Amino acid sequence: MKRIYLDYNATTPLTDGAKAALVTAFDSFGNPSSVHSEGRAAKALMQRARRQVAALVNADPENIVFTSGATEAAATLLTPDYFMGRTPLALSHLYFSATEHPCITAKGRFPAEKCSVIPVDGNGFVQPVVLQDILARHDKAKGLPLVAIQYANHETGVIQPIAELAAIVRQAGGLFIVDSVQYAGRKKLDITQNCGDFFILSAHKLGGPKGAGAFIAAGGLVMPGALITGGGQERGLRSGTQALPLIAAFGAAAADAQANLPDSERLAGLRNDIEAGIRKIAPDVLIHGEAAPRLPNTSYFTVPDIPAETLQIAFDLEGIAVSAGSACSSGKVSASPVLKAMGLENQGAVRLSSGWNTQSADIERFLTVFKNIMMRKK
Repeated sequence: MKRIYLDYNATTPLTDGAKAALVTAFDSFGNPSSVHSEGRAAKALMQRARRQVAALVNADPENIVFTSGATEAAATLLTPDYFMGRTPLALSHLYFSATEHPCITAKGRFPAEKCSVIPVDGNGFVQPVVLQDILARHDKAKGLPLVAIQYANHETGVIQPIAELAAIVRQAGGLFIVDSVQYAGRKKLDITQNCGDFFILSAHKLGGPKGAGAFIAAGGLVMPGALITGGGQERGLRSGTQALPLIAAFGAAAADAQANLPDSERLAGLRNDIEAGIRKIAPDVLIHGEAAPRLPNTSYFTVPDIPAETLQIAFDLEGIAVSAGSACSSGKVSASPVLKAMGLENQGAVRLSSGWNTQSADIERFLTVFKNIMMRKK
């Protein structure tokens, strides 16, 4: 029986466009920094990808910096050292929400004593009044605040009120980093709408290959000090010869994701069908973040008295791939820090995340398998 993949928030299959771009770019072996014909051909492919990624989020292509992934992009942006043109700009303290991805909670180049966690409510929401109160106590004499909050959570799918939070950060004179890894390609994102200063994207979350990502500046004046220095590629913001095939495929995936944005309504319908069916089978199920706006493709639930990893293994044996949380912990299964931040201690949960290949028949089969698992547990 064909396997069913319901773990798109962990990684996605390559889109047809990304796969074609990847193969084509392997034939363009020139160095994009070289001035000869082969180098110019390679650079043309890279610049096309830059425009495609820019179009997905309505960015200036010149403000896109390609990296090896979202983790490197985050590590670059999470620094006390920024520049306004050539003038140093000191960021004295990092603030991030309690439900951030590990690439943000790792704190980048900030020492632990210069970092603070922004609490969330029971739905995983950063309440604007809480952020406002925290930033009101920031000591501007020591430098400006740097705030990092994800647009949509990688486990619950909860969408933060980014525009409102951005206004608070702006009023405090700070810079705002928005982790858009899960949001971009699933919901329309226009970074010109005063919703942040920097945005993080990952190719493999939207149909591209692993090993490519980017950070994108809403404006071109303020930029972070480079994490990787050397030959000065990417305008000196990320040295190292660019991985052209991965970047070309990233661009094609971004174009495919933009074309597939209308599919979000269908995915929301599938999510609602999943949750209605789960509730019918297990009335005591807990669906996390359901009272908040969520990504259309994501559902995160706990069945009381059944460990999440037990359910995950049971589904896998039946040919269905689901997650027991974030896929960024080297296969470790432990209590979710996201749920802990939401006040749910020692809880595990199963995450279902669908994508463009997911069909109604897949949801029906999932619910049939879930019903059988629950019957065996009785």
